[in-house]
Amino acid sequence: MSWDTITPYHRGFREFAATYDAFGFEDVHAGAIPFLPDTPGHMLDIGAGSGRDAAWFATRGWHVVAVEPAQNLRHEAARRHPAPEIRWLDDRLPALAAVHRTGLGFDLIWLSGVWMHLPPEDRPRAMRKLATLLRPGGRMMLTLRHGPAPADRPMWPVDVHEVERLGLDHGLALRVATERAEDRGGRETIKWQTVILELPDDGAGALPLLRGVILRQDKSATYKLALLRCIARIADTSPNVARDDGDDVILPLGLVALNWLRMYKPLVARGLPQLPGGRMGFVKDAFNALNARAPYDLRLGATFAGPDAIALRRALADAAQHINLMPARHLTFPDDTPVFLTHPAKPSVAGSVIRINQELLWSYGTTRVPLNIWRALLRMSAWIEPMLIAEWVRLTQGYARGQGRAVSIDEVVTALGWSEPERDTMFVRALANRRLDGGGAIACVWSGRNLQAASLDIDHCLPWSAWPCGDLWNLMSAARTINQHSKRERLVSAAALADARPRITAWWDEAYLSAGDDVRARFYEEARTTLPLPQDGQIGADELFAAVDFRRLRLRQETQASEWTGITPR
Repeated sequence: MSWDTITPYHRGFREFAATYDAFGFEDVHAGAIPFLPDTPGHMLDIGAGSGRDAAWFATRGWHVVAVEPAQNLRHEAARRHPAPEIRWLDDRLPALAAVHRTGLGFDLIWLSGVWMHLPPEDRPRAMRKLATLLRPGGRMMLTLRHGPAPADRPMWPVDVHEVERLGLDHGLALRVATERAEDRGGRETIKWQTVILELPDDGAGALPLLRGVILRQDKSATYKLALLRCIARIADTSPNVARDDGDDVILPLGLVALNWLRMYKPLVARGLPQLPGGRMGFVKDAFNALNARAPYDLRLGATFAGPDAIALRRALADAAQHINLMPARHLTFPDDTPVFLTHPAKPSVAGSVIRINQELLWSYGTTRVPLNIWRALLRMSAWIEPMLIAEWVRLTQGYARGQGRAVSIDEVVTALGWSEPERDTMFVRALANRRLDGGGAIACVWSGRNLQAASLDIDHCLPWSAWPCGDLWNLMSAARTINQHSKRERLVSAAALADARPRITAWWDEAYLSAGDDVRARFYEEARTTLPLPQDGQIGADELFAAVDFRRLRLRQETQASEWTGITPR
């Protein structure tokens, strides 16, 4: 049965917001305050209601993601508490799909007066989703409502022992459960209880598994490392291709295979052995036919024609089949079940010209990644990548010694380097110059000042040094003096990004969305791949900008890059 727990809050948004804001945070949450983390970090407020709690944390230095599925209540809360540190999302339990798309991990997850709205059958899935969003050492606070439900709002009984058991199922330890307290509104039949769970380390078990795969599992070739690195690269550079499927995320096998080919090309070109003897099964005529193409040519958005298109299509199929038969089958959990279940398919895409896009890559089949593994790869890529490369170097050197060869560490490390695109803004500059030549105006997104060709730079909004992304949405018009002397390689602050919002959305519209079907298609394809956006439906400017802001927040969380606070527009 479908229970509507949202509509009452949507319809009565004014009354609910006024009621919630009538009580102070310290009064309502006195039982939780002693157990809050000492240092502000990233906080997820689920069922944020009037925004009272979100605002309390924002004023104390927390970065808050406030989730509220009742649209009118969400808009009212944003109006009442317009702090730039609060980012509002339309999302709901048990899936929390929009939150998971952001790739963020949280130091504190806050569920005030929410758990009773979840039917018991949805609670295991909800706890699993919540646990995977916590960072190691993070805490989750729930207030449990005990007493009869009002006639207009569906609620179910709650119990601290149920919450503790569900938490333990996902590695969360019970830190505190307070005694039941009186209702602040004076309702005699209602009591409230605070429960705080904690993730002591990597409670999902993903990090020990990854360490085991990298360092301890038997390897007769470098294939297991390659499969894990392929998926890690997707998590780092193209996370939004993932489709949520409950306990797992699903990736296009074609993208795994594309990364596989791109990874092995330099190794094969240098003749570096990747198994003790024999020939690698996926290195066939189609793979060799791509010898003239650089590894970076094998990337999302690239176009292949003629014999190259035929060779790429066949090489992807060979790699997908090899991945399915070898590492996907033998990279296992301790009970010998595969970690990454892979299902190849025969692609139906044909033609003498192909573009590497999601349609093509999904046509080769799917790879399932357990959600806890995916979240660990999203958060820990800076730790996992060096460990993978170090083990890959060790194996390659061992295989070479078995052939009577000496291979240096530097040679293998160079071959394993991920081939990034050149820092090339020429295509976007050409679009801008064409606009200027046609009498159009171009403004600096940071200052608002009109630019001429001599003063125009194309700036990476999220800096190349922190994240080498040349997607169109990330390339923006900027005054040369600001780009080269003021902003430089710093990460734009949340306030500076928010201030530039109308100029950024105008630039997107003028430079890309009005530049023809091919440019528009590329713009949206790149945005859907790298930003936390839905894969279907129309993307509005507000939704796109919010996705950039979330990607900025994730980059800040992962790199701790220094921030640029912007300038005052003229």
